[in-house]
Amino acid sequence: MAVFTSQTPMLKKEKVQRNWYVVDAKGKVLGRLASLIAQRLRGKHRPDFTPHVDTGDFIVVINAEHIRLTGRKLDQKVYWRHSGYMGGLKLTSAQKMLQSKPEEVIRLAVKRMLPKNRLGRKMLKKLKIYRGTNHPHLAQNPKPLEID
Repeated sequence: MAVFTSQTPMLKKEKVQRNWYVVDAKGKVLGRLASLIAQRLRGKHRPDFTPHVDTGDFIVVINAEHIRLTGRKLDQKVYWRHSGYMGGLKLTSAQKMLQSKPEEVIRLAVKRMLPKNRLGRKMLKKLKIYRGTNHPHLAQNPKPLEID
């Protein structure tokens, strides 16, 4: 019978220290950017990652209107929502969404990469997305996060 002296560290939610990061979305590909943001929001980049605790950082995305889609996704990708009534399906192409609500395009891409439970909804609240370069989170001293 083997005796182990070390245990895997399980982080408590009170002990988590979160940082603020700014990501410039200008010229970035949507899916690649969203996967890296989801990884940061979840906290998987940390050595003390705990799956059942929200250990991620706050992410501020600027220049959301300059995001890129590859291939023919501008014409072929469709966002849909349903009102709940018969025949209430609303379809919007990615090109229209980028013109009217580019923040929503990034938010949906990241949301669909996070866990589908209350922990995932809590993680998504730490994502702040803005058009242009101005954002109201300067008091938190966000560090720039370089994404290739």
